Formats: sequence, structure tokens, C-alpha cells
Amino acid sequence: MAPSQKTKCIMIQGTASNAGKSVLVAALCRIFSQRGYRVAPFKSQNMSLNSFTTRENREIAIAQVLQAEAAGVEPHHHMNPVLLKPKEDFTSQVIVHGKPAGDMNFYHYQHHFRENALKAIEKSLDTLKKDYDVIVMEGAGSPAEINMMDVDLANMQIARLADADVLLVADIDKGGVFASIAGTFQLLPPEDRQRIKGVIINKFRGNLDILMPGIHQIEEIVGVPVLGVLPYDQDLKLPEEDSASLSERKYRSTGKITLGVMRLPRISNFTDIDPLEYEENIGVKLIEIGDDIGNIDALIIPGTRNSISDMVALDKSGYSQEIQELSSEIPVIGICGGYQMLGKKIIDKSLKESNIGSIEGMGILDIKTSFGEFEKVICQSQGTIMGNGMFKDIQGQLLNGYELHEGVSRVGESKPLLKVLNGCGNYPESGYDGAQEGLTAGTYFHGIFHNFVLRRSFTDYLRKNNGLEPLGYDHDEFTELKKFSIQRLSDLVENNLDMKLLNEVLHFDI
Repeated sequence: MAPSQKTKCIMIQGTASNAGKSVLVAALCRIFSQRGYRVAPFKSQNMSLNSFTTRENREIAIAQVLQAEAAGVEPHHHMNPVLLKPKEDFTSQVIVHGKPAGDMNFYHYQHHFRENALKAIEKSLDTLKKDYDVIVMEGAGSPAEINMMDVDLANMQIARLADADVLLVADIDKGGVFASIAGTFQLLPPEDRQRIKGVIINKFRGNLDILMPGIHQIEEIVGVPVLGVLPYDQDLKLPEEDSASLSERKYRSTGKITLGVMRLPRISNFTDIDPLEYEENIGVKLIEIGDDIGNIDALIIPGTRNSISDMVALDKSGYSQEIQELSSEIPVIGICGGYQMLGKKIIDKSLKESNIGSIEGMGILDIKTSFGEFEKVICQSQGTIMGNGMFKDIQGQLLNGYELHEGVSRVGESKPLLKVLNGCGNYPESGYDGAQEGLTAGTYFHGIFHNFVLRRSFTDYLRKNNGLEPLGYDHDEFTELKKFSIQRLSDLVENNLDMKLLNEVLHFDI
């Protein structure tokens, strides 16, 4: 496609949430990119607590980061112009073009901010169209939510805005796939129904011959072709977008070493723990509120959208006291909100974080965190390991990460974890990030375990504690597996869709 030609927009919509829209967009981004097109992913409005900081220090959903990686391009805030991060009481933090626009409830957002959001979406679409040949767009939930069609900012209204052809993906794993396809078509107005050029059935585990009579019938009912049936592939290891998908995620739970991860009520950025699952002999145990922590070799407290409310939840469930006791026996690592909870106090005089106000933390680390002092920190960051405690063998090691936090922390007697080279860390111009006390450490750096040397140093420490030989630093299986998974996903889609038919229905030379 020559640059002077009109940008081709393709939108993936789903019959329901978690039908496979995100990964299908990633696959198509890779397929089109490998054919020489300039490709960008796009999701107009995303509701997710799993986010990332782009190079220009803007915040977008993690799904668009994966899709950009599949397309071979740098993630940019125009790929996700509106991000909603749920808080409490039906309120979300609204992120527009990567920067906070305020906390809003549903009514305020729809009646007083919707036009601003729509203008931001239009601007991002126009910007991407200038630079890319193909935009692969992702819808949200279902386009057939009849109670929401008039305020839609994620599905058919955006398809009309972009003049996009739509492919509808349906999840057969939950059952009722043909009813969900037919029902979606039935509930859409005729002009939107006509935009759907094909159907894709996802997560299939059975005998395709048995499915074929149903496929022929549904094609007659809805009047568009089924472009293919994608098999369920449990070997694909890609970041999950939100806590709904986390509930279905099956971590490798068996291993000679058990790593506990607190499933906080408002957990966010849980992709921080993904690389640890692929370390040899490591099993991950996701600990829900009410579960027995049990016999674990280390504990990670991940990020949270509301550290005060989740701290209260840990207190009420008795976990705070148990974690305090465990911290003298096993490593405990807190990331962002988890780091704040490990401290002595979380101060929120202005009720910025919640309506609870200031509370006591676990008191394991000598830090005090305050909200309302500074604007939200959104940046990519870099630092070096100070080399205290369990990380003494990698002193000076360079680490990359990203920061997304509204609270800032001041450290007392605890030692800092990182010397900050770029970014904020504990608070602006502090020069340091995190804190460490004995076997307990915390950091504001998301993605810290995506740094191979630190991750392997940590798991080798656990290995030695369990009488296993350390692995050293020769082989980063997680990074290789992620690259493998993106290509495997692309191949799976290309091999199971009728690409010639896809080309015909989209009027697109691929």
C-alpha cells in the first residue's frame, strides 16, 4: 500500500469481554507488518488496571503495548487515547492522551466529559492515519450492549468514525457460541450490522468436523462468512490485560520453590510477576483474600489501584500480621502500592486515594508514604542496584522499569534499593528508589522482574535456600518465550483463517 493511499482501518469486535480481541489484534498487527505495511494498533477507550509508560512518559494500557510490539513499532499514547482506571464507588481515573484528566463517576464522564473524550479519540485516529498504512482497532466488551449504544466510545461509533470494516470474534470455550454470534447481529442496527465482514470463532478445543454444520447454518443466519476457527493454545504466554482475565489465568503452581503472590482486591500491573513463572523450578501461588498463605518460599505484594483500601483489606483478613511474621523468615517484595503497604504509615489527609484517610502500614520497612503532595508520576525509569541484602551480588547492576504512582515515600532507617538515574523513585529529586530491610524490599519500579539479571539473582537466592544449584546468567527464557509467543500467535491465526477470503471481504491486498 503506497503512503498516498487511504489508510485501511480494521476493527476487531467481540461477542463478549475476553473473547480474544486483544490477541487477535496483536496477531493481525504482526501479519500485516511482516507483509511490509506500516501498522499501528488502536483502542479508543480501554478500561484496565494493567498499564504501561511510553517513551514520551504517557500512560496506556498494556494490551496496546503488546500489539505495538507485534507490529514492530514503538508504543504511543495515540494508540490508546482514553484509558479508564477503576477506583471505588463506580469512579475511575480518566487518562486522556496518557495524562490524568481527573477522577469521574459514570454519570459525570458520560454527561460532562464524553465530548472531550471523543475529540481526543478523533485526534489520535487522525494522527495515526498520517503515519500508518493499516490501523488494527480493538473494540471493548460487546458492540451489542443495547443500554449503552447511544454513549458508545469503543465499538461501532468508533468504527463509523474510522470507516472501519469489522471482524467479530466469538469465544466458543464458554459455550453458546452460535447464539452469541446471532444475538450480536440481531441487536445491532442494520447500518452497523453491514460493517461486519466476517466472523472468527476462538478458543476451540474439539473436533472441527462436528462444528462444521453449525458454521454453515450460522453463515446463513447472519449473512457473512466464518473466516476461521482458532484453536485454544495453552502454550501462548502473553500479558493479560485485566483482572477478569487474571481470574482465568492458570499459573504454573508446581515447583520445588513456591512463590506466593497476593491477589489484592484492586490489583494492578500484575504483569510484573509474569517472568518469574518461567524460571526453572518456580511455581506461582496466587493468594486470594481468605486463602491460607501456606508454605511459600517468598512473597510478592504487587501494585494496586488503591493501596489504602487494600491495606485495610489485608488488616481485616489477618494477613498484615502474618506477613510481618513471614518477613523475618522469607523474602517479601512489594511493588508500587505493595511497597507502600510495607511501610509504617500511608498519609492521605486530602482523601486523594480513598475516603478512609491516613492509616498504618505493616511497618516492616521504615518508610512513610503521602498522597496529594505531587502530581501523578508517569515515566520510564532507570537505576542501579545498591547491593544490600539478598542483592549484594549484583551491586551496580543497571535496571530498567517504569513508574505510575500518585503517592511518594520518604525513607527513614531502611536502606534504599536503587540509585535512580532516570525517573522519580521515592519522591521527586530524591535520587533513590525503594527501600530494603533484612529480607524485605520494595520499589516503585514496575517491570523490575523483567530485568533478567535481577530476576535470576532473586530466583538463584531462593534456589540456594532450597538446596538447589544456582542457574547463573546464561539463558533468559522469558524474553525468548515472549518473542516466540507473539510469532506463534501470528502463525496460529494465519494458518487457521482463510486469508484469501479475509482479503476479499476486506477488499485489501494482504
